[in-house]
Amino acid sequence: MLFGFIGFIVVEGQSFSEAVYSTIIILSTVGLGLTHNLSDAGRWFVVIFIIISIGIFAYAVSVVTSYIMEGELQRYLRIRKVKKEIDKLKDHVIVCGFGRNGKQACEQLRSHGQSFVAIESSTSITADIREHHRDVLFIEGNATQDEILIEAGISHARALITTLPKDADNVFVVLTARELNPKLKIISRASEDSSDNKLKRAGANNVIMPDKIGGTHMATLVTRPDVLEFLDYITGRINIRLEEILYNNLSDRLKGKTIRELEIRNKTGANIIGFKTGDGEYVINPNPDTVMRPDAKLFVLGTQEQVTHLLQILSS
Repeated sequence: MLFGFIGFIVVEGQSFSEAVYSTIIILSTVGLGLTHNLSDAGRWFVVIFIIISIGIFAYAVSVVTSYIMEGELQRYLRIRKVKKEIDKLKDHVIVCGFGRNGKQACEQLRSHGQSFVAIESSTSITADIREHHRDVLFIEGNATQDEILIEAGISHARALITTLPKDADNVFVVLTARELNPKLKIISRASEDSSDNKLKRAGANNVIMPDKIGGTHMATLVTRPDVLEFLDYITGRINIRLEEILYNNLSDRLKGKTIRELEIRNKTGANIIGFKTGDGEYVINPNPDTVMRPDAKLFVLGTQEQVTHLLQILSS
């Protein structure tokens, strides 16, 4: 339009209003005549102006078509939908990295009914998520960046799991996450032994080393195979739950009671296998006379139905 305005004023000597009229007439293709007959130079200018206009229009149509046909519009709509769903989440878990460890963590979270958001930067992995894991809420981006963690709702998240392949990236994520949410529970993966203390100093509550755990697991299958297989059976079965019960989740009438008085075994069939004191000390098979005090936890093993029934009884 600017090219047309200037061209008609310079080449044909039209006034500004005449130039605007002539330009709009040509661009809109309504077929009305120009204000006066054109000179030879004016005709050549109009030819060039029409060719440029048609070219721009064709380019615009091709861009819009490719935007729709190549999935950019769908991608934009999906990102917007995911953002709205993430904004609704509260006490969710953020999983940084959707590789082997991250995917497994997401599967466990899903099996326990825990809402989560995955963050992944690899385009090949995000393409796989779109194709095979459409129910996963994920953000495509670098988890080391503040704005990506904020977009994932870190301010109102319950925990963060970082499973990035490089320890340096995990340290950076832990530092950033701890700064953005000081109350966040942070669990990080580590590959090197020297990274354990660094991650904990950075703010990680727990550091997991998959390679070390895998080696220990394989060795234990040789020395105590049935014990480990039994534990794998417990943790791998959907209908079996190993649940922790916090003192704060008990109803007021049960706070300060002993384990015997809670009658967990008699009322639900679930078993108490462990106890954690307010000082952080663990007790295996606690004494029935152990008192539930502030910050204490019970560890209960049972079927899905038994544990669900137990939670209903203790909270009512």
